[in-house]
Amino acid sequence: MTAQPVVSRHDLLTRYDSRAPRYTSYPTALQFSNAVDADVYGDWLSALDPAEPVSLYAHIPFCDRLCWYCGCNTRVVNKPALISDYVDHLIDELILVEKRLPGRIKAGAVHLGGGTPNMLSRDDLVRLFGAMRHVFPFAPGVEISAELDPAVLTEGWVKAAAFHGLNRASLGVQDLAPHVQEAVNRIEPFDVVARAVHWLRQAEVASINLDLMYGLPRQTTADVVATLDKVLALRPERIALFGYAHVPWARPHQKLILDEDLADAAGRLEQSQAAAERLVRAGYVAIGLDHFALPSDSLALGLASGTLRRNFQGYTTDPHPTLIGLGASSIGRLPQGYAQNQSSEVMWRAAIASGRLPVARGVALTDDDRLRADVIERLMCDFAVDLGVVAARHGVSAGVFVDDIAKLESLRADGLARVDGDVIRLTEEGRPFVRLVAQAFDRRSEPQERFSRAI
Repeated sequence: MTAQPVVSRHDLLTRYDSRAPRYTSYPTALQFSNAVDADVYGDWLSALDPAEPVSLYAHIPFCDRLCWYCGCNTRVVNKPALISDYVDHLIDELILVEKRLPGRIKAGAVHLGGGTPNMLSRDDLVRLFGAMRHVFPFAPGVEISAELDPAVLTEGWVKAAAFHGLNRASLGVQDLAPHVQEAVNRIEPFDVVARAVHWLRQAEVASINLDLMYGLPRQTTADVVATLDKVLALRPERIALFGYAHVPWARPHQKLILDEDLADAAGRLEQSQAAAERLVRAGYVAIGLDHFALPSDSLALGLASGTLRRNFQGYTTDPHPTLIGLGASSIGRLPQGYAQNQSSEVMWRAAIASGRLPVARGVALTDDDRLRADVIERLMCDFAVDLGVVAARHGVSAGVFVDDIAKLESLRADGLARVDGDVIRLTEEGRPFVRLVAQAFDRRSEPQERFSRAI
C-alpha cells in the first residue's frame, strides 16, 4: 500500500483557503427567487398534514445596539411603540397563515430569534405567545427557545418567558476580552452574562447555550481560551463556537471592521482548535462543525443516535419537517420547499396590512435537491455519509454521485477525506474543511465570492 504524502498544515490552508456555504439549508438562500410568492406559499400551507406537528420561528429584528460583526437582519430601535406595533403585525401574520391551514396543527417547537427577542416588553411577549397558542396549540413537551442579549435582559422578562414555557435560552457572549468587545462595539462584562445565567437557572430554564465566536477583529487564541475559562464556570449545557463571517458586501456595517485586524486562515484554525480542545477537556462533546454539548444534552444524544439535524439555527434535534417562519426576513421550510418573508420590514408590514402573506421569495425543491440535502446534512452533522444508504432512501442508485466523488480527489489525496466504496468520511485533519467536502455534492453552488471563508 502506497503511503499518502504528508502535506503541511500551511500548504493545506493555502490550497483550501476558499469560500463555501455554511449549509444551514440546501439549496442555500442565495438560490431563492420570486418564483415562490405568497400564492405558492399559501398553497403549500394548505397541503400540510394536520396530524403532523410543526415548528414555529418568529424573527424579532430589533436590537439595543449595533454589533459590527452581526450578519443578522436587525436594526437599532429604542421606541417601545414601534416594537409593539411589530408584534401587532406578527399576530396579523399568524391570522393570515391560519386562514390557509387545512385544520388545527400543533406546534412541537417554538423559537424566537433576532435581533434581540428580549427587546419585546413583557406584555408584547405574552400577546405573541397567546396568538401562537391560539393558531398552533402547543404540543405536550413543546420546546420553546429564545436568543437573548444579556445586556438588556431583565429578571422580570425571564420570569414572564419561563411562565409561558421558555425551556431553552441562548445568550450572545462572543468574547470577553475588552479590546475585542471594543473592536466589535459590544461591551459586555462577564458579570452581566453570569447574572443572566443566574436568572435563567432560578426560573428553571432547563438548557442554556452560550454563543461564542472566533476570528473576530484583534482576537487572539489566548483571548478565546480565556473567555472559555470564564464561561465554563457557568456550566452551560451547550456552547456554540461560530467563526466570524466577514461579508461586508452583504452587511455594510461590517466595513467598520478593518481587514488588517482579522486573523488569517491559520490564525482562525488555531483559535477554533484550541477552543475545541479546551471544551473537550472540560467534558463537552464536539457536535459537528461548531457546537459543543454536555453528554446528557439532547444534541450529544442526537449525535450518538444519528438523529442530529442542521437548520438555520445551526445544529438541532428538532424532528419536525415543517418550519413556519414569521416576521420580516424569516425563512420557513415546508415539504415542498423554502419560503422567505420580505426582508424589508416596511414591505413586510405593507403586505400584512393589505391582507397578503408577506412571502417574497423561496425555492421549490426537486427530488435531486432532497437527495443532495440529505447527503450534505449527514456530512455536516456526522463528518461521514454512506451514499448507498442515502441513495436507497431516495429510490436512486449511488451511481448518481460518480461525478461528485471525483471532485473530492484532491481532498482525498491530501488526507482530508477517505472514500471507501460508497462511504465518504472526513479524517480528523479534514474536519475543519467539511464545508468544502459538502460543496462537492452541491449542484446549485454560487460563485465563491458570495460566501464566507470556509475555514
